[in-house]
Amino acid sequence: MSLLDNDRLFPSDSRGLSLARALFTSICDLPIISPHGHTDPTWFSKDEPFENPTALFVTPDHYVFRMLYSQGVTLEELGISPTDNEKVEIDPRQVWRCFASHYYLFRGTPSRLWIDYSLEKVFGIEEVLSQKTADEIYDKINNSLRLPNFSPRALFDRFNIDVMATTEGALETLQAHREIANSSWNGRVITTYRPDILTDPDHPNFFKSLQRFGKLTNCDPTTWQGYLDAHRSRRKFFREHGATATDHGHPTARTANLSLKEAETLFDDVVSGNSTAEQSELFRAQMLTEMAKMSIDDGMVMQIHAGSVRNHSSRVYQRFGSDKGFDIPTKADYVNYLRPLLEVVGHEPKLTIIVFTLDETTYSRELAPLAGVYPALKLGPPWWFFDSVEGMYRFRKMTTETAGFYNTVGFNDDTRAFCSIPARHDIARRVDCSFLASLITSGRLREDEAFELAQDLTFNLAKRAYRL
Repeated sequence: MSLLDNDRLFPSDSRGLSLARALFTSICDLPIISPHGHTDPTWFSKDEPFENPTALFVTPDHYVFRMLYSQGVTLEELGISPTDNEKVEIDPRQVWRCFASHYYLFRGTPSRLWIDYSLEKVFGIEEVLSQKTADEIYDKINNSLRLPNFSPRALFDRFNIDVMATTEGALETLQAHREIANSSWNGRVITTYRPDILTDPDHPNFFKSLQRFGKLTNCDPTTWQGYLDAHRSRRKFFREHGATATDHGHPTARTANLSLKEAETLFDDVVSGNSTAEQSELFRAQMLTEMAKMSIDDGMVMQIHAGSVRNHSSRVYQRFGSDKGFDIPTKADYVNYLRPLLEVVGHEPKLTIIVFTLDETTYSRELAPLAGVYPALKLGPPWWFFDSVEGMYRFRKMTTETAGFYNTVGFNDDTRAFCSIPARHDIARRVDCSFLASLITSGRLREDEAFELAQDLTFNLAKRAYRL
């Protein structure tokens, strides 16, 4: 028995179902554009087999961590090593058994859809994952991973990925990307410039990173102009390795437009190590504007991911580090916070700033009206907690009437879990087809327009927005 319903996520009424099926058929085999994510480029440079099912499905996926932890499963039981070197479960089969025995917890969640899709479509498994089937499914996946057609590059090709962007910090060597470019493989894996460690004075490695920043760029990052020149140098280095975009993960979307003297004075306070919390926030705000101005010069697309309280549990952060499921959405103010940046660059038609939010209440009230008028601003797809069936529907319902479809940028999967990429895109395509079908049946869209839109939402908008 299949794990997946062929008509999943489609309307239940006969006309809507028929339209959604037809729309989906027209786009289901289009290549995947994956313009933003966190997969490991060394998977594709080395093309070594994935170690085991646990390394593929559990270890890289914070969606899995957080759900299991909420039900009393410790991170140590999932093979996550604490920084204090206390005992941790190192047997991947035992970790898998733990995961499988708690798989029922994911009923009704996006993770269940993603994992069921991966099990069936990638590995040909149609049994429900459970404590009873754990070992059998583990062995089937493990045996498959030893085969040539399950190598990272082979899966990339099988997933029909046109281009995939990874995300690397500003100080990374990009060695894996060089190896990919110099290989005989024709898969396109590019990088993205993520400078957060150098734009956030509150980051624990900020000052140490500044020193390395100077050595890498031969600039003086202790002066305002030298610091900006160092960013320009690294952005150029990233572009030489395929980057078309930057990414900025900030606590808020606050931006600033300081005078040169004000910016220099603020920077001097920051590098002295004596900045206040308000000065740190103001510096992050100014750097978003500076990065936008650099994007006008070098053509890189700018992504702003704002509104997450990172590492909400200090206890987990101190023992296990970041990305362990304790990043929590918070309220955001885009109308006031983005205004300084938009006053400077918002009217530039050649600039693309893609804004993501974890505060859904801002979609219809703030973000859609802003993107519906400023040429430089585009709406990123539902992100993180809202990369879900209902989250995608809400996004379309709250933004389309004000911003339209063409001030959005298609879909990106933003994942570390490689096998979930086709699953996530499958869901996005089905939701969009269902939404388009609802517009047709309610007389708001012609069928021929819907088929054009399906192609754009699936492929063209992302390729165009990210300049791929």
